[in-house]
Amino acid sequence: MVLLGNWQLHRYQQRSATNERIDESSRVAPVALPEEVPAAWTRVTVTGEYDPANEILVRGRTVEGAVGYEVVTPLVRTDGPTVLVDRGWVPPSPSGAASMPKVPAPPKGEVTVVGRVHPSESRPDSVSLRDGKIEVRRIGVERLAEDLPYPLWGAYLLAEEPTAGFTAVTIRHENSWQNAGYVLQWWLFAGLALAGFGWMVYREAHPKADEPVDRAEVAIA
Repeated sequence: MVLLGNWQLHRYQQRSATNERIDESSRVAPVALPEEVPAAWTRVTVTGEYDPANEILVRGRTVEGAVGYEVVTPLVRTDGPTVLVDRGWVPPSPSGAASMPKVPAPPKGEVTVVGRVHPSESRPDSVSLRDGKIEVRRIGVERLAEDLPYPLWGAYLLAEEPTAGFTAVTIRHENSWQNAGYVLQWWLFAGLALAGFGWMVYREAHPKADEPVDRAEVAIA
């Protein structure tokens, strides 16, 4: 129980550090996209041209209680690997999930994007094609690189200012206080277990005296 409490404390510290990075990054100016992937949520700026021919639909994404799609469009650069840019969220088609959603076209020509670095969602995922567009459940950069005609940067970006027709994907703080509660819970259980064991040892070492015998009842018997 103590070890479980220590593990939850470690998770609390990790999540608190992530929340601090989110808050800190919102207060600083974006930096040019570095070669190496920086810490998650770093604000960066990158220039290139969108490639709508290899646009990616990420299904099953929830924004404000509605399930729809996030649209990820490769931004092709002349001075480095292509960067996947999450341009925002769109609702499903009114005709139902079997129909393609309406996706606004990206701007043409060279554009500069400001976004937050998001780690690759690396869990195994299958890639399918629907009406010529790549469709996935998770944004796994390494997996998607297998189906795209150019090398990819090691993470993707959440665009800060989605274009018309998109809803911005909200960056949420992680629930570190939940882990803090688990820390107290496990350590309390450990304390109760020790107290219970101590009470049992005391009872064994100090048994109660036998109840006095009622001599009148013995005589009658």
